[in-house]
Amino acid sequence: MNLRKIMSLGLLKKYLYLLLFCTSALVAEPITGTSAHLKLLDKTTNKVTQKTININSIIDWGSLNIQIYACYSTPPKEIPEDYVLLEIKDTLDKKKQYIYKGWMISSSPDVTPLEHPIYDLWLIDCKIDKAS
Repeated sequence: MNLRKIMSLGLLKKYLYLLLFCTSALVAEPITGTSAHLKLLDKTTNKVTQKTININSIIDWGSLNIQIYACYSTPPKEIPEDYVLLEIKDTLDKKKQYIYKGWMISSSPDVTPLEHPIYDLWLIDCKIDKAS
C-alpha cells in the first residue's frame, strides 16, 4: 500500500475514535426515581385513577397485580422522558401468568401498551427524591 493511504487511514481512525468518545460523553446518565406515577383507565366504567407506586413494591389495583422494579428520568437539560420497568398479572387469570413484562415510556404509551380488555395503564412520570 501507498504510504499516503496508510497515513490517511490512521488519521481517519483517530478522528472516528475522537468522534465516538465525544458523542458518548454528551449522553448523560438517567436519574433514578424513587417511585412511579401511573394512570389506570377502567374501560367498563370510563373512570381514570392515578397512583404513585414505590420502586421494588407490589400493589393490587383493580384486578391487576403490579410490581415496579425501576423508574428512570432523563436529566433536566435533555428532552423530558421517563421509563418504568414493571410486571403485571391479572388476578382473574387462572394461569397466574404475566400479562405484561417490560418497560413503559411516558411520552409514547402506544409504543409499549398494556393490552387488556378492561384496563389501559400508562406511566405519567417518575418521582425523584429531591434530597439526593
